[in-house]
Amino acid sequence: MNPSAPGWIDKFGYLIKDNPEAYSNFRDLYGGLKKTGFVYGINVKVPRFITAEHKLSEDENAKINLLTALYFTFRFEEKEADFNVFLGSILEFYQDLEVGGLTFLNKLFVGNKTSAKLEKLIDSRVYLEDNVLSKTFNSIITNSLLFVDVLTYKHYLNDKNDIRRQAQLLEYLTINTTFHALTSKEANKNDERLAQLFEASLTFVEFEKQTFDGSYRRKLVANNSVWENRYFLDVACLTVWEDKTLEYQESEFIYGIGRDLGFEKKVIVRALEEITAFFAKNADIIPFLKENNLAVQFYESMAKVVDKLISRNSKRLKKELLESKELMALLSKSTVKDLNEEEKKKVQNQLIDIFKTIPSLAIFMLPGGAVLLPIFIKLIPKLLPSSFDDNRVDKSK
Repeated sequence: MNPSAPGWIDKFGYLIKDNPEAYSNFRDLYGGLKKTGFVYGINVKVPRFITAEHKLSEDENAKINLLTALYFTFRFEEKEADFNVFLGSILEFYQDLEVGGLTFLNKLFVGNKTSAKLEKLIDSRVYLEDNVLSKTFNSIITNSLLFVDVLTYKHYLNDKNDIRRQAQLLEYLTINTTFHALTSKEANKNDERLAQLFEASLTFVEFEKQTFDGSYRRKLVANNSVWENRYFLDVACLTVWEDKTLEYQESEFIYGIGRDLGFEKKVIVRALEEITAFFAKNADIIPFLKENNLAVQFYESMAKVVDKLISRNSKRLKKELLESKELMALLSKSTVKDLNEEEKKKVQNQLIDIFKTIPSLAIFMLPGGAVLLPIFIKLIPKLLPSSFDDNRVDKSK
C-alpha cells in the first residue's frame, strides 16, 4: 500500500477484509495506537497488518494510523464492518465538523467517489501546511493532535449534536494539560519543540486567545469519558518526559492530574512506564528530538522528499533514464568527477524533460525546484544497475 498515491484508501479496505479482528475492542486499539506513536502524535510505524510498498515517512504513517483508528472506532461503536458504510460515515463526520480539505479545484479532479474525497480530506488533516511549496522546501510536519479526531468521532457516533464544540473542548483540555505539564518542570529545547508542534496542530481553538489558568482543571474533573481522560493523561506523561527519567516535581504533577482524571495509582504508573519505553525504543527517529543545525535539517528534509519521489516513481524513472544515452553517460561521469557548466546544463535540461512526462515529479519544474536536482542526482545510483556507479560497494559479497 502506498498512502501517497491515489487509491490507497480502497487498498486499505481490501487489506482490512483479511484482518477484521486486528483489534478486539477499543482498549486493544488504544494500546496498539500507542505503540505506533499515534496517540502521542509521533508516528513511528503502522499496524502490523499493513504491508507497505516502500519505507513509509511519518506523514504516511499518520495517514494509515488515522484511518485505522477511525475504522475500528466505527466498528466497535456501530457493530458494523462494511467499509463503504464507514467511508460514508467518516465523510459525513468531517463535513459536520466543518473540516474542509476539498477546494473547488480538488473537486474537479477527485470527482464523486467517496474514498477519493476522503483521501484529500485526510491529507488536509495530516499536514500542517496546505501549500505544496512550503511542504516541500521545509520539513513536512505532521499534525500531532490527530487522536482528537478519533475521540471526537467516537463521541459523534453516539451523539451528533454540537460536534465542533466537542472537538473544541478536547483541544482546549489537551493544550491546557500540555501547558501546565510544561510549567511544572524546568523547560528545555525538546520541550519548546514539542510545545510548538502542539500549538501548530490546533484546529478548533485559537492558541492566541487561550488563557492558561486553573479553570481547565475543573473541566478535566467533570469529564467522564474514560478514553478521553486516558488520552489527557498520556499527553501529560509525554510532555514531562525527559531523558527517560522523571523528576519528583514532574511525577507529582502527573499523579495529581491522574487522580483528578479518576485513575488509580497503578494506571498512572503504567502510563509513565509506557512513555518511557516508547522513547527508549524510538528516540533516535523522533524528529523534534534531533538537534541538527538548520542547514543539515534542510538537506535531510530535501533528501527525504526526493528519495520519496524516486521510490514512488522508480519503474518509470528507470525506464526513462536508461533510454537517454547522453544523460546516462553524463550521470555516470558525475559519480567520478565534477561536470563542467555546459554538462551540468545538459543534465538539468534532460532531467526536466523527463520530469515533464511524470506528473508526480512536476515539483522539480516549480520555481526553486532546481535546488533539488543535485540531491536527485546523488540518489540516482541506487535506482540504476550497479555498472552505472563504478564506486558502488556490493555489500552482499
